[in-house]
Amino acid sequence: MIRVVLVDDQPLVREGLRALLDRAEDITVVGEAADAASGVAVVRRERPDVVLMDIRMPGGDGIAATRRIVADPELRDVHVVVLTTFDTDEHLLDAVRAGAAGFLLKDTSPDDLREAVRVVAGGDALLSPAVTRRVMRAAAAGPAPRSG
Repeated sequence: MIRVVLVDDQPLVREGLRALLDRAEDITVVGEAADAASGVAVVRRERPDVVLMDIRMPGGDGIAATRRIVADPELRDVHVVVLTTFDTDEHLLDAVRAGAAGFLLKDTSPDDLREAVRVVAGGDALLSPAVTRRVMRAAAAGPAPRSG
């Protein structure tokens, strides 16, 4: 069973995510938090496989909370997926630099969200398809690698 913690300041979003995830036989939500500091505390207490982390919340942002989770050696088996409405390169890069295992937009379909949780719980990284296209375009437009 994949154990998930939800960290989002909007109760309706948390409830919707819980309903979507609880439909899967192999996923269970074991905790929720409405702000970053409480989110880190719930993660430390529950030790989930995956955390779905919002970026902007009261009491600290999700990027800083992701950094704290990833930096904690006792939480090395916890994988954070940043789940946000903010589709900017800055947020994507901040999440990746903080150690997030995934970056999804909140317009992700329910089936894709459940599959993303499975992928990240399995140890792989994941980017939202729209974000992946931008990253690939940016990489293709960059300078050619130097031969050595």
